[in-house]
Amino acid sequence: MNKSDDEDDQKQSGPVENAWSLKIPPFKAEDNPHGLLEESSFATVFPQYREQYLKEVWPLVQKTLNEHNIKAELDLIEGSMTVKTTRKTWDPYMIIKARDMIKLLSRSVPYEQAKRVLEDDVSCDIIKIGKITRNREKFVKRRQRLIGPNGCTLKSIELLTDCYVLVQGQTVSALGPYKGLQQVRKIVEDTMNNIHPIYNIKALMIKRELSKDPKLRNENWERFLPKFVNKNISKRKQPKIKKDKKPYTPFPPAQTESKIDKQLASGEYFLNKDQKRVQARKEKDEKHIEAAKKREERRQQAFIPPEENKSSNNTVKNDKVKVDIAALKEKIMKAQKKKKGFKKV
Repeated sequence: MNKSDDEDDQKQSGPVENAWSLKIPPFKAEDNPHGLLEESSFATVFPQYREQYLKEVWPLVQKTLNEHNIKAELDLIEGSMTVKTTRKTWDPYMIIKARDMIKLLSRSVPYEQAKRVLEDDVSCDIIKIGKITRNREKFVKRRQRLIGPNGCTLKSIELLTDCYVLVQGQTVSALGPYKGLQQVRKIVEDTMNNIHPIYNIKALMIKRELSKDPKLRNENWERFLPKFVNKNISKRKQPKIKKDKKPYTPFPPAQTESKIDKQLASGEYFLNKDQKRVQARKEKDEKHIEAAKKREERRQQAFIPPEENKSSNNTVKNDKVKVDIAALKEKIMKAQKKKKGFKKV
């Protein structure tokens, strides 16, 4: 490849890299004085538990959409919301924004956040996570991992991506700038594919710090970012546990006793209903008595004094203290004789 080709590629890649930083001028009513030629409409259904909230908020929704000349209808019988363009609608993309707004409202996003999607720099993304994992237990654990303890993980994702994120059922609703929505989608999909969100959160924090440094801004950041290593051990590689073989017998195993056979053996089968009730009550009382005894023993254990451990030093001292009584008597007698002899003199 020639040098001239490389230079051309660099020139072409320049505007693409700075596409996010370009400011698009706002679309005004003067730009489309004739309005729209045909009517467009979108409808979406909502779950029954959202009905009460939508009834309360719907006047505000209609007022917000009327500012953009879009008509909104709420059908409580069918459980659906509809948005339509009117003859006065001049922004052709506003009907798409209104469609996103009612989708967010149906996914339990509050009205104060959902109306932000009507702004030019804000968009939404509804990520479906229900079919990523088939196992129900794994799905619930990974979804809870995305939320974190007391919602800490979700809050950190919101702060790093400048997006509003809501986990509801089998979907994750995100609302914010376009670049932040890409980051949120990557974090959510990686989490549901058993990659902990802390790796992506740490990578976003490192990227934010590196972008502040003018020396490292245009360098490759791969060496600074954390790398996820899958440590799941395959079940095939695990050593198999050898089971002891039972001795071979040509006879089949004895048939297990049925419930009726056990009742016949104990005589319970021939008892009437009242006798069975009395027996069941008696067994229950015996179990209660045994449980009460164990409970009382457990309580009394706290009042039993612990045994004192006699140290080896004390035993040695006690052995040394042992005295020969006969020798002591002889010493006392000698002392008394000496005293008598001194007195006579």
